Amino acid sequence: MTYRAHARATLLLGLPLIGSHLAQFAIHMTDTLMLGWYDIKALAAVTIAGSFWFLLFIMGSGFAFAVAPMVASAEASGEGTQVRRVTRMGMWISLVYGVAVLPLMWWSGPLLILLGQDVEISQIAQEYLRITCLGTLPALLVMVLKNYLAALERAGIVLWITLSAVVLNALVNYALIFGNFGAPELGVEGAAISSLVMQSLSFIALAIYIMRKLPEHAMFQRFWRIDREAFGAVFQMGWPIGMTNLAESGLFTASAVMVGWIGTAELAAHGIALQLTAITFMVQVGFSNVATIRAGQAYGTRNALSLKRGAQVVLAMSAVVSVFVVIAFLTVPAPLVGAFLAPDDPERGLIIGIGVSLLAVAALFQFADSAQVMALGLLRGVHDTKVPMIIAAVAYWPLGLSAGYLLGFTYGYGAVGVWMGLVVGLAVAGVLMMYRFWATGVRI
Repeated sequence: MTYRAHARATLLLGLPLIGSHLAQFAIHMTDTLMLGWYDIKALAAVTIAGSFWFLLFIMGSGFAFAVAPMVASAEASGEGTQVRRVTRMGMWISLVYGVAVLPLMWWSGPLLILLGQDVEISQIAQEYLRITCLGTLPALLVMVLKNYLAALERAGIVLWITLSAVVLNALVNYALIFGNFGAPELGVEGAAISSLVMQSLSFIALAIYIMRKLPEHAMFQRFWRIDREAFGAVFQMGWPIGMTNLAESGLFTASAVMVGWIGTAELAAHGIALQLTAITFMVQVGFSNVATIRAGQAYGTRNALSLKRGAQVVLAMSAVVSVFVVIAFLTVPAPLVGAFLAPDDPERGLIIGIGVSLLAVAALFQFADSAQVMALGLLRGVHDTKVPMIIAAVAYWPLGLSAGYLLGFTYGYGAVGVWMGLVVGLAVAGVLMMYRFWATGVRI
C-alpha cells in the first residue's frame, strides 16, 4: 500500500473510533459538568471517585485491549474460528475480574480516607461508587465487544450506539441530579444511576447487533463453555496490558490523591483540567487503536513494509492533533475551565486561576503523552506487551510520581508541581516505548 492508501485506511477506521471514544467520554464529562453546576463538593467527590473507578476499570480493560490485535491477526490470516474464541474468552476474563474488584468500590470510603482524603468528600465518593460499581461488569463487556468490532473494521455501529448513550445520559442526568421532569433530586447518586443505565443499555445494543449482523461467529451460543487454550492466550497478552494501564492511570489517580491533600478548590480544578486533557487524549486513543489493528493485520500476514508505512502515517496524524491541542490550551484556557463552573459560584475565580495554570502544564506533555500511547498501540499490534509494561512501571511511578511529590510538596509548587511530575513520567515513557517499537517492533 502507498502512503496515501494507508492514510485513507487509517481515517476510515480511525474517525469512527475517535468519535466513539469522544462520545463515551462525553458521558463522564456530562457528569462532571452538571455536578460542577450542582455543587463544588459533589464535583470534588466525583473527581476522586471517578479516578478510583477508572483505575480499576482500565486495569481490567487490558483483556479487552488484547482482543483487538488477536482478532485482527486472526481475521487477516483467515482464522475465523479463532476470532470467536479469543473474543468470548476476553469476555469471560473481564467478568471474573469485574466481580473480583466490586468489594473495593463498595467499601471505598475507608480506603479514600486512608489515602488522606477529606472525610465528607470520601463519603460522597463512596455513595457514587456503590452505584457505579454495578455498571463495571457491562462496561468491561462493552470494551471487549468494541475491540472485537473495531478489529473487524465495524467501528461505525459503536459510534452510533455511544452517541445515543450520550444524549440519553444527559437527559437522565438533568432529571436525577437536579430533580427535573418530576424526578427526585439525587445529586451525585443521580449521576451514578445514569451511568449505570447507559453502560447496561450499551452492552445490550452491541450484543443484539453482533447476533444479527455477525451470526457466523455465534458469539453468545454456549457462552458458559470455557475454552482453556484461548482463555490462556488472552490472559497472557492481556495481563501485561492491564498492568501497563494500571501504571499510567495509577499515576493520574495518585496525582488526584496528592492534589486532594492540598485543598478542595485545587481538586476541583484538577478534575476540570483532567477532563479537558482527557478529551484530547481520547483522540489519541482512537489513533492508537487504529495503530494496534493495522499493526495486528500486518503482523498476521508478516508484512513488514505495511507495518512501517502504516506506523509512520498514524504517528504523523497524531502529531498534528497534538499541535492543535497545545494551541488551544495556551490561547483560550480560561473559557475552557470556566465552562465547567456555575457563573455565580463564589469560588469560580479561584478555580479558574488554578485550572489555567494546570492547562499550561498539560500543553507541555501533549507530545509526550501522544508518543507513549501511540507506541503502546503499535507494540500491542505486534503482540509485544511485557517490555512496555516494565517501561511504564518505571517511568510512571519511580520517576513521574516521585517528581510530582517533590515538585508539588517539597518545593512548594502545589498542584502545578504535581502535574509537572506527569510531564516527567510521560516523557520518559514516550521516548523509551518509541525506541522499543522502531528498534524491534518493525522486524516481523
